[in-house]
Amino acid sequence: MVAGAAVAGVLLAALATLVWSGSFVAARALGATVPPVQAAFWRWAVALAVVAPFGARAAWRQRALLRRHPGWLLLASLLGVTVYNTLVHQAGTTTPAGTMGLVMAASPVLMALYERLGGARLGARRTTGTLVACGGVALLLGARPGAEPPGPADLWIVAAAVCFGSYSALLRRRPAGLGGPALLFTTFALGTLLLLPVYAVDVTLRGGFPATPGTVGPLLYLGVFSSAVAFFAWNRAVQLIGAARAGVVYYLQPLGVALLAYLLLDEVPGPVGLAAMALVLGGVALGAAPGAPRRRAR
Repeated sequence: MVAGAAVAGVLLAALATLVWSGSFVAARALGATVPPVQAAFWRWAVALAVVAPFGARAAWRQRALLRRHPGWLLLASLLGVTVYNTLVHQAGTTTPAGTMGLVMAASPVLMALYERLGGARLGARRTTGTLVACGGVALLLGARPGAEPPGPADLWIVAAAVCFGSYSALLRRRPAGLGGPALLFTTFALGTLLLLPVYAVDVTLRGGFPATPGTVGPLLYLGVFSSAVAFFAWNRAVQLIGAARAGVVYYLQPLGVALLAYLLLDEVPGPVGLAAMALVLGGVALGAAPGAPRRRAR
């Protein structure tokens, strides 16, 4: 692997991860006013409008390639768009943003497991970095004021973590030659279409939500940044460095959530929290360093 591509992949994964840190705060803010299915639908409707000007043309140019892989595209859209984000918004109705970020930090373990099952040798350095970062996340979980283990209501975000890990692993099998803009537009469009009938039923049963700065603002952030920008960056990162190494960078997410909590909620981390953050940063630096995984001899 070219060192420059590896560095670019790590930086793109970090960008996506930090942007996604804010999505948990936004999902929590919408939890009391916007039903989860409606929040997910409008999030992706906004994202689709953002990527359509350049993504639609790219998808049209690659339409023959897209038609040859309907199963992969449908599964990627279902996992990464339709189900994953609906689960996050459902979790936002009951689960604090910090807890969501910490539970989601478990998904890199699944990404690494998928790559190992696929034949990749993760290597001692990456494995050690993953374990160190995971230990930091566990320490962060215990360092939260009034920390409690996730309960039954938090199973929504656990399911979201599994869904996101599976989606990230699936990206390694993306059709050869499929460009990023075409992939984004196609999966966003399919995922939004899959949400449409559920959205229609939800609006019929619950009614809509008030269009206020408190609802429109978070939805715009989710649609433009957490969906269009972050998914493009993440998909490209996985293409460059693989899901396992990008997953190590994903451990930065609890730090991003903690930083936002400090800036927006005035929550100051204690000494244990700072030590945990140092472990996460050290594990990320160790596990995300350049060096391509090797394949087992056949």
